[in-house]
Amino acid sequence: MTDHSSDLASLVPPVDVTRRGFTLGSLAVGFALAARPVRAETRITTDAAGLEAGAFTLPVSGFDVPCYFARPAGGERLATILVAPEIFGLHEHIADVCRRFAHEGFLAIAFDPFARQGDVTTLPDVQTIISTVVSKTPDAQVMADLDAIAAHAAAERGGDPERLGITGFCWGGRTTWLYTAHNPKVKAGVAWYGRLVGPSNEITPRQPVEVAADLAGPVLGLYGGADSGIPVATVEQMRAALAAAGTPAAQASEIIVYPDTPHAFHADYRPSYRPEAAKDGWARCLAWFRDHGLG
Repeated sequence: MTDHSSDLASLVPPVDVTRRGFTLGSLAVGFALAARPVRAETRITTDAAGLEAGAFTLPVSGFDVPCYFARPAGGERLATILVAPEIFGLHEHIADVCRRFAHEGFLAIAFDPFARQGDVTTLPDVQTIISTVVSKTPDAQVMADLDAIAAHAAAERGGDPERLGITGFCWGGRTTWLYTAHNPKVKAGVAWYGRLVGPSNEITPRQPVEVAADLAGPVLGLYGGADSGIPVATVEQMRAALAAAGTPAAQASEIIVYPDTPHAFHADYRPSYRPEAAKDGWARCLAWFRDHGLG
């Protein structure tokens, strides 16, 4: 089993649907080709009224990283949420999540962590995305990109460097655990169904279950009890690791498992969407950040 096989097992098999895309700033942002079907009847669309929002690129180590930001218009010293995407990269669902945070008073910035390795939004299926791009994206590169985005948020986007949080979905959920252990300035994280265990290699040297003692702030984990790629047994391993770590951040962390709920239950544009769990998870996410210094 490869390091990313659970990501593949968790995702809905692709079916034919027309890709919907549009332009935001200088970057093309739409629904990733492999993120299908796009379900118009459940998809949530958040407007930018009262917000400043758009795409931009941020130079990091000689590469222009595609990003998207949203914030209340004119806001300053804003609590900042970094948004780590699914394996589908920086596409419309992730941009919409940023706008949802902005309407709640946060500065939110998402990025495409895979852009150096390839454009995942144009690849035809999940297996191709994982084998040709995601499996070749080093954790060290991702951590460095997030460090640069956090610094940019404070210097250029009106973010408060003392109020930094991170959230992420699927691949981004795993990244949330890792970055909260990497950056001592992170006040809190919210990991949506991120993989917790797996083999170590030069690309992914450590897994979330191994960094519990290093968390800078508490993490809220939101998981599905019927997730085919993230067994509940691995969630229990993470709970045990947090308990064994004994640090304040680990002790304050919490994991919620929604019974009979699949992977990607927050993804309102996909068949995996479960509105009850998604609504509850979103409310918990906002409360978690506000209760841990980002209010």
